[in-house]
Amino acid sequence: MEAVELMKGAIDIHIHIGPDPNCRRRVNGYEAAVQAREAGMRGLVFKSHVYNTTPVAYTVQQQVSEIALFGGVSLNVEVGGLNPQAVEAAGKLGAKIVWMPTFSSRNDMEKRNIIGKGISIFDENKHVLPAVSEILALIKQYDMVLSSGHLSRQEIFVLLQEAQARQIDRILITHPLAIRVGPTLSIDDQQKMRRPGVYFEHCFHSCMPNSDRLDPKAIADAIRAVGPEHCILSTDFGQIVNPPPVEGMRMCVETMLQLGITRDEIMTMIKINPAKVLGVSDP
Repeated sequence: MEAVELMKGAIDIHIHIGPDPNCRRRVNGYEAAVQAREAGMRGLVFKSHVYNTTPVAYTVQQQVSEIALFGGVSLNVEVGGLNPQAVEAAGKLGAKIVWMPTFSSRNDMEKRNIIGKGISIFDENKHVLPAVSEILALIKQYDMVLSSGHLSRQEIFVLLQEAQARQIDRILITHPLAIRVGPTLSIDDQQKMRRPGVYFEHCFHSCMPNSDRLDPKAIADAIRAVGPEHCILSTDFGQIVNPPPVEGMRMCVETMLQLGITRDEIMTMIKINPAKVLGVSDP
């Protein structure tokens, strides 16, 4: 199958693994790594909403050495929110990605009709919090990737300006089209945010029945409008109700092929761009 062949050498920069204190997961880190190795993939990034996954990636890497495994930290309440100390510890451990608040973000809370709660990068006067400036400095110091997490549209525009001022040149805009979480960006928003080093991470999970039921055509349309050189395809899989992440990547690739995204464009978004954003050599 064409999708299976295209997956060889791919990097999925967004999968969820067990154990997870809040929900059951489809795979643990070892199982995910073995399955990816068997599919011929090049690497995985383990993500958790509640803990730094870098030690897990390091430990599993000792057992499954044929592929590259990476971790990172999400700045949710479980690690102290916008906590520079947690970011510095992650950097010292070799974390690759720092995700701004996800489920703890004020944006997500408001989408769940929980008003006045959650974490924002702004103070009451809409100024960027000092802790955010410290975090960005640490991301630059330890050569990590900045992810927008589930921040709002307005917050992401400002975050990009702050990151650019600090010469952070590897940035992920996660879930640009998601509805229940994240910023829900228009095509115009994405085109305005587009710049070298900024990648729009389209997670196939948003298309699943237990998620947003997003029409995959919306992802294909965004790729064409923004350009595949600015996009990454990931799965965000690991949920107990979804197939394993490797199958999620196959489904994503097969769907994009059916929607007219070319082989070369897909390879750019699952091989070349993930390698660039993670700072590893080209495949």
